[in-house]
Amino acid sequence: MNCEVIAVGTELLLGQIVDTNSSWIGEQLALAGIDSHHQVKVGDNFERMTGVLIQALERSDSVIMCGGLGPTQDDITREVVAAALGVDLVRRDDLVERISAVFGGRGRPMPENNLRQADVPAGAEVMPVMPGTAPGFMISTGDQVVYAVPGVPWEMQQMVSECVLPDLKRRAGITAVIKSRTLRTWGDSESGLAEKLHGELERLDKTGECTIAFLASGMEGLKVRLTAKASSEDAVDEILAGEERIVRGLIGDIVFGVDGETMESAVLDALRSRGWTLALAESLTGGMIGARLTAVPGASDVFRGGLVSYAGDIKFDLLGVPEGPVVSEEAVTAMARGAARLLGADCAIAVTGVAGPDPLDGQEPGTVWMATLVAGEVVAIRVKFPFDRERTRQFTTVSVLNNLRVRILAGR
Repeated sequence: MNCEVIAVGTELLLGQIVDTNSSWIGEQLALAGIDSHHQVKVGDNFERMTGVLIQALERSDSVIMCGGLGPTQDDITREVVAAALGVDLVRRDDLVERISAVFGGRGRPMPENNLRQADVPAGAEVMPVMPGTAPGFMISTGDQVVYAVPGVPWEMQQMVSECVLPDLKRRAGITAVIKSRTLRTWGDSESGLAEKLHGELERLDKTGECTIAFLASGMEGLKVRLTAKASSEDAVDEILAGEERIVRGLIGDIVFGVDGETMESAVLDALRSRGWTLALAESLTGGMIGARLTAVPGASDVFRGGLVSYAGDIKFDLLGVPEGPVVSEEAVTAMARGAARLLGADCAIAVTGVAGPDPLDGQEPGTVWMATLVAGEVVAIRVKFPFDRERTRQFTTVSVLNNLRVRILAGR
């Protein structure tokens, strides 16, 4: 069984919207054990859409069309599927009632245009899940099947997860469970991780019990994805847990989280487990560290607060930074101590540097001093990032959080 994905929308071709739907669907198909050899984007044009769908049915067992199910005149996926399969469109009274109920629940009258969403190709099965006003549907043609789902990501994801994937697995006769676990790392390169895991990768190539893949994710770190297949969920969880232990043992404490865990949540959890509090003194990052920390629910029991000491006199007068260059070890050390003192925290983070584009105090853009205070001791580190202004600020934010995480775990 293989499945082709067609993303519909002229805005995708113009770059006005990034097509994240196709990548998400592709990932879910892989996890379900369904091959996907082609992904296509096509604009809102009847002839081109019909041609793309016919081509897909010539080379694929199944097709997921994503988008074009809205109420406006350029939403023509329904018409295209009907034409490609040689059937009529039928207005479903039950769908008229469901769509009307959605508007009634919102306290708004339903525009006449929305009745178009109640039209489906004759013989199509309407998906029971309908998060918005756009019904999804599936229609078989011989041994093949076409699925149509909305382009709104959260609507699409629910339909694909609850309707499309189970139907595809049933048609393919897939009974095994395939799951992935993603280890999130910071502090090594993709080639460096591949080198450390070389022996394990060779072993897995022979046994086939699990696969390891790398995904570079910018300021969110380098992800190591473990994927396994087994006869039951318990069995696949056992395989993944065992492989996670092996990988962690090989790459060390650069793993800061699993799946959706973030660097900031890992830091807050580490502090919380020891009953410690945190203060910040940010210059270069201008509040970015504090923003990430406070985005985590429950951060207030650990995070005391922060000072955005952007101007030099704020560093001197409030934080006790000695007169002299503000991009220096002495300055960042004083900033960390000053933040902990002023805000009554056990631990502190401080950053200062040159984001660019111009040099400062004789320091080149990308020069950053970051400091962490743990157990009364400050450790300051100088780095030189080869990035533009925004990425320098982003990588500083995650790097200094990771420095604190490692020190907390080490207890020093």
